[in-house]
Amino acid sequence: MFSLFTTNEANAALPDVIKKFEYALSKKNEVSKLEQQLQMSLSTTNSFKEFITLKQKLNSAVTKFYEAVEILENTGVSVKSIEQGLLDFPSKRFDEEVWLCWKYGETEIKFWHEKDSGFMGRKPIEVNDESLV
Repeated sequence: MFSLFTTNEANAALPDVIKKFEYALSKKNEVSKLEQQLQMSLSTTNSFKEFITLKQKLNSAVTKFYEAVEILENTGVSVKSIEQGLLDFPSKRFDEEVWLCWKYGETEIKFWHEKDSGFMGRKPIEVNDESLV
């Protein structure tokens, strides 16, 4: 699903987006944990059964992680980094396509940046910034 967000629309969607982001983050953490277990099993066991079982669990966890990211992105946001907690909402400022930028821990959308500048180019949204869609 694609749509441009106003600041108000992005803020209205944020509680649901945060919930879905946290779910995707938990799935990412499960993948990381299983990857570590798999690495340890390679060096500590000679059991094919344990290795194959862990590998199958990892495969399933990776699938669930990507499904969670897909559910999250179906809200209309673009995932920039699960690890850093960065999501962008597509928007427009005057005639220019821009991103409304959110970082995990923030309770509202307060920043935007140009398409190619990324997180380091974040600019604060003015209180009455009518230029954003």
